[in-house]
Amino acid sequence: MATDTTATARDGGREGRYAGMVLALLCLVYVLNFLDRQLLSILAKPIQDDMGITDGQLGLLGGLYFALSYCILGVPVAWLADRGNRVRILSIACALWSAATIACGMASTYPQLAVARISVAIGEAGGVPPSYSIISDYFPPSRRGTALGLFNLGPPLGQALGVAFGAKIAAAYDWRLAFILLGAAGLIAAMAVWGLIREPKRGGTDAVAATPVAEAPAEAATSFWTALRNFAANPVLMLVALAAGATQFVTYATMGFTTLFLMREKGMTLDQVAIWYALLLAICVSAGIFLSGRLVDRFAQRSPQIYGWLPGVALAAAVPFFIGFVHAPVWPVALAFLAVPTFLNYFYLTPAVTLVQNSVPARQRTLAGAVLLLIMNLIGLGLGPTWLGAVSDWFRPTNPGNSLQLAFYSLVPFYLIAIALHFALARRLKR
Repeated sequence: MATDTTATARDGGREGRYAGMVLALLCLVYVLNFLDRQLLSILAKPIQDDMGITDGQLGLLGGLYFALSYCILGVPVAWLADRGNRVRILSIACALWSAATIACGMASTYPQLAVARISVAIGEAGGVPPSYSIISDYFPPSRRGTALGLFNLGPPLGQALGVAFGAKIAAAYDWRLAFILLGAAGLIAAMAVWGLIREPKRGGTDAVAATPVAEAPAEAATSFWTALRNFAANPVLMLVALAAGATQFVTYATMGFTTLFLMREKGMTLDQVAIWYALLLAICVSAGIFLSGRLVDRFAQRSPQIYGWLPGVALAAAVPFFIGFVHAPVWPVALAFLAVPTFLNYFYLTPAVTLVQNSVPARQRTLAGAVLLLIMNLIGLGLGPTWLGAVSDWFRPTNPGNSLQLAFYSLVPFYLIAIALHFALARRLKR
């Protein structure tokens, strides 16, 4: 008996270490996913100088054009992943968006760059939803919030590394080389996913139900449209998606233009951006996402409204510091103010993803995650950068020296909308 117990513990330890390796590799892929997505905004100034595009055109490239392709394909890909091999889908998607990133570096005209960016979006549509589902099947509910919190460090790490390496490469050589090298790294990561990650059993880490999974064919038979209707009919899921989307309107708009704002209106150089702004992103966003995941794991069991209160309070505290960032006359003061909202703005992401993943059956998790991303990204990624770029172009003829500053002020009302939606979610969860 002792030998059996020891063998079981040893097997469990191996599985735990393997799950950790899977999480690390998926996080690396997410880092590259977000790095490739944000490289356009990071290198906005040299791209504008080289190709002569406006703030509005830049906003469309990083916003509406990207989001429409990403969102249109995201749900069908997730539907396929709920029925097929999620690891293979993720690997193919990673290879596609990485090859498209290389194509961005080879574009010589605005239409060519637009087609390449749309191709990046098509590939990235198959990235995050399968990863959410794979992680949920490698980690039990008691550890899922922390695991998803670690996975969600991908965006801040991706943007920080993009700022650090992308800006350095662009400053030393050329902005095109940054796209080519980082796209090549993604192709290597795609091969690693294909060769190293095993497809997990669906629902294998969930609590054992009274009826075995094998005896519950109704869950496996849930159709694409039924799953969509179930999501739309659930007020909690819709509220969390809308609240997260309103938050992403602010975060994506800010991310899309902060580098350009700091360089054009605050006097930063590309080398300074590569050091100081990269450090701010790596520390503040990562800390916000990870801490929110830990707090959700600790308090959600006895106080479910934490999923709404935590991001709502964080966003309310961020508003005055965001205004200070926009108003600051020089970049060191602006960065000091920006550190606080950069930390607090991301308290929404892990609670939103964890709540949705814990609220649906195992065979609907990929699709539910994709619907969440669909709503968030149509609102946030699609409209946020597009809005900010258009407002900046509108102010440019009369305020050429601070058009982006005035455009950033227009994001404050969207902060208030996001806060109100998160508090409404908290009230719904309490009831």
